[in-house]
Amino acid sequence: MSARENSRLILQSDWQDALREAEGTAWITYKKPGESTSIHGELTCHGLSVDQTPYITPSQGFAVDKVLKVSLLGHRISVSYEDAVTKCSCHFQAPSDVFMNIHQTSVLSMDVSRGGLGVSSDSRGNLSLWTSDNGDVRRRLEGHCGDVYSCRFFPSGLVVLSGGADSQLKVWSAETGKCAVTLTGHQAGIMDTTIVDKGRNVLSASRDGSAKLWDVGQSQCLTTFKEVGGIINSCALDVVTQEIALGKGAGEHSEREVATEGKMLLLGIETGSLQGFGLYSREKIFDLNCHSAVNCCCFVSDNLVCCGTQDGCLYLLDLRNTETPLQVIKESRSAILSLQPCGAGVFVGTGDGSCFLMTGAFQTDLELTGSDCDPIYSIAADGSYIYSACRDKTIRRYSCMKQ
Repeated sequence: MSARENSRLILQSDWQDALREAEGTAWITYKKPGESTSIHGELTCHGLSVDQTPYITPSQGFAVDKVLKVSLLGHRISVSYEDAVTKCSCHFQAPSDVFMNIHQTSVLSMDVSRGGLGVSSDSRGNLSLWTSDNGDVRRRLEGHCGDVYSCRFFPSGLVVLSGGADSQLKVWSAETGKCAVTLTGHQAGIMDTTIVDKGRNVLSASRDGSAKLWDVGQSQCLTTFKEVGGIINSCALDVVTQEIALGKGAGEHSEREVATEGKMLLLGIETGSLQGFGLYSREKIFDLNCHSAVNCCCFVSDNLVCCGTQDGCLYLLDLRNTETPLQVIKESRSAILSLQPCGAGVFVGTGDGSCFLMTGAFQTDLELTGSDCDPIYSIAADGSYIYSACRDKTIRRYSCMKQ
């Protein structure tokens, strides 16, 4: 299946600042699918209303459909372009908060809890816990050497799992900052992690070409998935619909293995495949050829998964029919580096700094602005806000409420 390319609107990354002053301008570009040329225009501010919302006029066939300023939620603008052949529109949302002091170098991974905490890691081996409403650092978690590629909260929000270039998987107390467990066994850096149920078992994916299921309580590896054919860049785990056969699960299982039944493990492989395994059965269920390195993967529902590739394609796959992708979408962007499910859609972070919502109808509905061409390495959500982690050392927070 060939990739479908959508038309795209691109807005200046700091548009909300540029349009704050009278006669201030921000550039806007329309890119038509399959064409190298683009149409460029400007948005110009002609003063502010009583509530400080700008009056904006566009040029070159662009139209401003709506401008919103809500003090606690940031700014949002809706822009469209129309010619004789096509019409394209998009909402652009500026961050409501920008956290610049948590890290001093590229932020590689991030997670947020519903209890008001964030955890993030960077390219110097730093792991930080911070308050998600204002970015104040609560404590530093020290113990990794080198890049920390993955960090995430256990469901309780009180425990953190991390993995990095030092091949170590660590479990931390968010309350004390102490490392409770260090799991070793990989022969190369750990690129991604995921947690089984409440966290008695966890999973790690490594550059050594293997994924491991661990018993945290006894610091033991319970099984290894290693017949994957290359470096594993990403992993995801979830319960799938009963329509999907996950294998028979022959053989003995340790009593230390908890809640692995009915779950599928996704692995994104550097050699260009997305693979699915029955976690309990250990059987490979499918192997989808994506033609380029798979950088990230996630579950959208109990029967739909997606992955992003180095060549900028987003693959959407129905697990009830894994022979052919449901959709392959390429939006004239660079490599897809991060994914975060949101309702029936998924937020997508790319190497050119774009962060957009791909809806269930396979259309770009919303762009989160702020990054000026710096890659978005991680996206997280806490139910009220979306957070992006960027190479420019910044974590940005966006309201995901309806406006």
